[in-house]
Amino acid sequence: MARAFLVVMDSVGIGGAPDAGRFFNGSVPDTGANTVAHIAQACMAGQAEHGRSGPLHLPILDALGLGAAVRLASGAATPGLGATPTGLWGAATEVSPGKDTPSGHWELAGVPVPWTWHFFPDTHPAFPERVSAAIASAAGTDGILGDCHASGTQIMDDLGAAHMRSGWPICYTSADSVLQIAAHEETFGLDRLLAVCKAVAPMLHEMKVGRVIARPFIGTADTGFTRTGNRKDFAIAPPAPVLTDWVQQAGGRVHALGKIGDIFSMQGIDELRKGSDAELMAHLADLVDTAGPGSLTFANFVEFDSGYGHRRDIAGYAAALEWFDAALGPILSRLRPDDILLLTADHGNDPSWIGSDHTRERVPVLVAGKGAGSIGHVAFVDVAASVAHHLGVPSRGPGRSFF
Repeated sequence: MARAFLVVMDSVGIGGAPDAGRFFNGSVPDTGANTVAHIAQACMAGQAEHGRSGPLHLPILDALGLGAAVRLASGAATPGLGATPTGLWGAATEVSPGKDTPSGHWELAGVPVPWTWHFFPDTHPAFPERVSAAIASAAGTDGILGDCHASGTQIMDDLGAAHMRSGWPICYTSADSVLQIAAHEETFGLDRLLAVCKAVAPMLHEMKVGRVIARPFIGTADTGFTRTGNRKDFAIAPPAPVLTDWVQQAGGRVHALGKIGDIFSMQGIDELRKGSDAELMAHLADLVDTAGPGSLTFANFVEFDSGYGHRRDIAGYAAALEWFDAALGPILSRLRPDDILLLTADHGNDPSWIGSDHTRERVPVLVAGKGAGSIGHVAFVDVAASVAHHLGVPSRGPGRSFF
């Protein structure tokens, strides 16, 4: 009986979004942003030599059709990615009015976002007084720190010591529809941080803010501050049943890896496994060996985005892609005859681009287990319809299967 493994390579965009000019990093539109192509070009030019060297080396992904998908999506040059595809490949275009994690994942799971997200202005303060007051009340403090647009790692470095002295939570946002709350895991307490985020999330969701994210960290001003792996997203629930629900209601078991449980508020999910990307790869390998017939494994590998895209680290992003590619090969070799493994992304985050926010891009669709060939341009929602079709599950979304 068929099984499906749906793997989101967070932020691995391939350029070419037709509406990129409507999305911005600061005052600069995302027109021309291309995460994979620009990384490949930088590697070929010798501009990504820290921690790795030479042309971008992705033999597994390229054989599945990554280079071909980039060229289809945008026409951009892809030095080092010139293989003739042996997998099924194409490029997907998003219609939801956002370049954020929930928009991309919901649409890949069959439900485009039906509303316009609320975004906080790039001002200081960024948050309405009632929101700041609600956070302080939930935290039991007299106020909050931050209250602005910021890089999560930078604001942690800038305000970590003040946070430890005052006990006030660090609150910030970005170009995404998000409110992030950072606090020291030991002096403030992880359980307390999660409780604060849970308490204020309903207010933010009512405003159509997509996520409240708990960002725990450890360290000192002398040794430096470091985020821990205990991040938790309190996301607004999808407005309709999604792929995970379709599979679960048809009797299939749904395994979620990484952020998937948070993104879908555990909707339609039977088992959740979390951890670093390396740990998630081990979980994926285990589920390829052990997941039952009719099951869906839905995974998000976030570190391309969180570790390298937002930090505009081209070499780090390239190294992460090369690690992922090398780890993927043994997993593909263990797929069963009726399995598919579908790789895609939720948006872009071009590390060569101005600013530090996501970039509006098309995304690759690479499928192992369905032979070779081009599926051309497809919609995000077609991913859900195709996975459902493969599993023999009725699709309740607007997508069409490309199988």
